[in-house]
Amino acid sequence: MASNAAFEIASTIQAGSINRHPDPKQDINPSTAASKKQRVTIDEDELTDVGEDEVPLSALKPVPRRATLPPLPDLRFEQSYLKSIEHADGWQAVTYITARDMLVLPLVQGFGWSLVVFGWRHWNRASSLSGASLGSRIRRWWWGVNNWDVPDSKSMKQQKLAGDVKEFYTNQFASAGFD
Repeated sequence: MASNAAFEIASTIQAGSINRHPDPKQDINPSTAASKKQRVTIDEDELTDVGEDEVPLSALKPVPRRATLPPLPDLRFEQSYLKSIEHADGWQAVTYITARDMLVLPLVQGFGWSLVVFGWRHWNRASSLSGASLGSRIRRWWWGVNNWDVPDSKSMKQQKLAGDVKEFYTNQFASAGFD
């Protein structure tokens, strides 16, 4: 029951903080403390702890200046979405922008990433133990370190042995993420 009460409180706070009718001119990029630079002013009356004949430590060992970095971009989705629909003519344009940003682009990105991962797996599946690539050398070294028998290239062409090696890899490294 306590978890439901905590969930309800969090849900109420989150629902209360949603701006139902955002104004693109006001809500695009809210100002932060870093938006404006203010010069530092030193009051001469506060510097009384250093005598006339003493040199302050800050003058002897000044703090090196850091390189100023450009401001961080605002990557929140709501801000970029409001910026996108700022010049929309009507509800059709808003619907098009919403469908593009929330449906089509994530679908295309996910499909592209899936193709990359599928291609990588297919390319790695074609690698063999007797190859001359860096990965094959590392694999042969690892088998030597663990005193495993490295199969010769003639026997690797046999389908049964290839299936056994695949089963060995599956069994050996099945719990690698759980260690």
